[in-house]
Amino acid sequence: MLRWERGTVSAVTSSWPGVDRLEIDLDDGAGTLSAIAYEELTGRPRAGEQVLLNTNAVRRELGTGGDAMVVARTEVLPETADVRGHMVKARYTPMQTMVDALDDPDSEHYETVREATGIDGMPVVVADLHSSLPAIVAGIRARRRSARIAYVHTDAAALPAVYSKSAARLREAGLLTAVISAGQSFGGDLEAVTVHSALLGARHVVGADVAIVIQGPGNLGTGTGWGFSGIQTAESLHAASVLGGVPIATLRVSEADERERHRGLSHHSSTAYGRALLAPVHLPVLPRTDSRYNSFHESVRKQVKSTILKPAKKRGVLHHLTEVDAKGLRDALEEMPVRMTTMGRTLAEDYASFQYAALAGRCAAEHVRGAGGGSGGAKGESKGPKGGAKR
Repeated sequence: MLRWERGTVSAVTSSWPGVDRLEIDLDDGAGTLSAIAYEELTGRPRAGEQVLLNTNAVRRELGTGGDAMVVARTEVLPETADVRGHMVKARYTPMQTMVDALDDPDSEHYETVREATGIDGMPVVVADLHSSLPAIVAGIRARRRSARIAYVHTDAAALPAVYSKSAARLREAGLLTAVISAGQSFGGDLEAVTVHSALLGARHVVGADVAIVIQGPGNLGTGTGWGFSGIQTAESLHAASVLGGVPIATLRVSEADERERHRGLSHHSSTAYGRALLAPVHLPVLPRTDSRYNSFHESVRKQVKSTILKPAKKRGVLHHLTEVDAKGLRDALEEMPVRMTTMGRTLAEDYASFQYAALAGRCAAEHVRGAGGGSGGAKGESKGPKGGAKR
């Protein structure tokens, strides 16, 4: 269902690369709305232009409905950008866009991607929530400050990669080397047809030390066991595993979420890692010897063992509960140039959410080839080659 409305741009209220947020005066004096315009799809509307809007989410007051979406400028045709390739994203929608993908035969990177057979043990951090991205980056950089980090934006939530202010700011600050939009998502520095080819591109085109794979903003949940967009984490971890990477699964935890199913360890992590995963992964947790270890962390550990490790083991998948030193992570999180929020909660209001994401990042840094041991390291309760299973 689409809800159509028309209006006139009265102002550009904010912008970041690829995106303008506009104030729209609706026709017939029906008030004003905030609207998003994507440069790749509509060009850049300016004050005085009439626009056609999709307002279905904002009128339903959905979590993804803070803005209307500009569908077209009714009196202006944007300039057409030339692309070498012929890969189409958002296929068979009115807004399908053609991109130059890494794995397109016309791409300058095609031979590199075609010849690549794996990702050479590159650690790959996968998370459910997009809000984990800056925390994972903080964790990586707390151990490997100069690491080259590629972010793979998947297509389970927001399709336009440019919608992410966090990714844009991390790119501008030089903390992300590249954003690769995979699957039906589009708008990254590089495009890929699948998560698999995005990971190959991250390693062999970008030269990344670490890849982070997360859906964009707009996580979709239903309260049912399997109906949540973050289930895609399982497939992303499978991709990392089959390509010879080190798969690291970020635990989604919360001390402050009012919903019981997300308090402590989220059922999203339990389902994706305990029931959907067919490959072993690292599950980073706080060590019991840490001075900050308390009943909450003990509860999370017990939940991980009962809802992830135990059911996975019954299916022959031996995950690795990996203890990661949290020393210095609070400072690393507070130093990030991106405001930390998850589900509207700040770093101070729900520190554990970001702490566990940062633990996953530090775990990845410890698995970068050439990274030495020493303090701040990761220690697994079970061992296996490159995060592999003991068979």
